[in-house]
Amino acid sequence: MKEKHFVYILLTENDTLYCGYTDDVNKRFQAHVEGKGAKYTKANKPIKIVWQKEFCTKSEALKEEYRIKHKLTRKQKLELINSV
Repeated sequence: MKEKHFVYILLTENDTLYCGYTDDVNKRFQAHVEGKGAKYTKANKPIKIVWQKEFCTKSEALKEEYRIKHKLTRKQKLELINSV
């Protein structure tokens, strides 16, 4: 079975965006909701998945996660979300 690699963006209760990588978006979102996903989402409760994209390799996905987290402004992230 072919591995799946996703980058996703969550919207939190206090209107912030969280970006992450996973091989199962719904399972990872549930972990975030339960406070087990990441330190950030423990303090900033996620409301919904607002963007996700599948990649062929883990390397490609992690590069995109890094780009979104560290290179894009909030405005650019919102443009990415709204471009779907």
